[in-house]
Amino acid sequence: MVSILVPKEYGYVVLVAVGSTFMVMWKGIKVGAARKKYNVAYPTMYSPTNDLFNCYQRAHQNTLENYPQFLTLLLLGGLQHPVVAAVAGTTWCLGRIAYARGYYSGDPSKRMQGGFGYFGLFTLVGLTVKLGINTLGWM
Repeated sequence: MVSILVPKEYGYVVLVAVGSTFMVMWKGIKVGAARKKYNVAYPTMYSPTNDLFNCYQRAHQNTLENYPQFLTLLLLGGLQHPVVAAVAGTTWCLGRIAYARGYYSGDPSKRMQGGFGYFGLFTLVGLTVKLGINTLGWM
């Protein structure tokens, strides 16, 4: 049986998880405002005529598609290395904000300004794999 003691620094991981929910809510609010501004009625997910609205919607949707994996990796990877995980999680969140702001310009190629967020995500993958290996006693 393996026991994992949660270090007090895990609180940073929890705070990043909470902060990430505000980032997701901010994107949802931006989509709602764009929906009103560009007169895209519910339940239309993507406008057949307004690509700028679609950029707002896509930035939000893409984050939602990746959010469960992010949270899983953050919360698990942070068990052994909470400070590194919190920094990596913050990097991912900032990358998602830069991604959205680039998309909101109306030029989808500018979404790549948030590409640095992958450094955070891949760090979380590594931390979580390390947790699994250590838990199995392979190292």
